[in-house]
Amino acid sequence: MIRRVLLAVLLALATLTTFTSAPAYARVCALGYHCVTTYYSDSSWTTVVGAMYEDCEGAESRWGSRTIYKDFVETPC
Repeated sequence: MIRRVLLAVLLALATLTTFTSAPAYARVCALGYHCVTTYYSDSSWTTVVGAMYEDCEGAESRWGSRTIYKDFVETPC
């Protein structure tokens, strides 16, 4: 009986952890690179809703909104 309850609790926790995991963060721009992250409205990747630019010195500029639909381009300085 205790094993069944323990198994049920462990399965519930595993399911809860799977569905409530933290969102993926944007990639970090490497030293000596400039990077552009473009954010799109949905999975069709047609409407740009925001962007983030990181220059070679590490300064950032952003506009619009961030979404999970993003494209990351990293280019050496």
